[in-house]
Amino acid sequence: MKFKTTANPDVLLVEPAVFGDDRGFFMESWNERSFANAGISARFVQDNHSRSAKGVLRGLHYQTMHPQGKLVRVVSGTIFDVAVDIRRSSPHFGKSVAVELSAENKLMLWVPAGFAHGFYVTSPAAEVIYKTTDFYAPEHERVLAWDDPSLDLRWPLSGAPILAARDAAGKRLGEIETFD
Repeated sequence: MKFKTTANPDVLLVEPAVFGDDRGFFMESWNERSFANAGISARFVQDNHSRSAKGVLRGLHYQTMHPQGKLVRVVSGTIFDVAVDIRRSSPHFGKSVAVELSAENKLMLWVPAGFAHGFYVTSPAAEVIYKTTDFYAPEHERVLAWDDPSLDLRWPLSGAPILAARDAAGKRLGEIETFD
């Protein structure tokens, strides 16, 4: 596996070694030793799998208690994946990392705890699988507004995004609970 730095050195783009031939391919999507060698000593406790139609925007989600680190990958389709640093002590506070993840490119994104995370589906549909370092705690879930102008995000929208009610009601960066 190759671990590539992004605009935020805590968010890593992971490129797995893919071995393919005319029968298909094989790749490791998680290897504790490889991740530890890259400085990520994550203990994953939950795997999530979502399917979304084109134009769905999910996020930007985070949990105030039981914050989750996430290892995100796409097994079908393509997404525009976003992580926003909401750690006040970070020199990257309020800055985002955005990458295209797809079943074709097989890239993964490591999003540490302390970040708001979301994605927008650019293909006809997409299936996203992500591992988390803590359990889902709905009572502590919060939403950072995906369209907060202070984030300067350039979502590749094709029309108005399809949002859940909670995502449409997200708060701006200056209004949310953040991490130290």
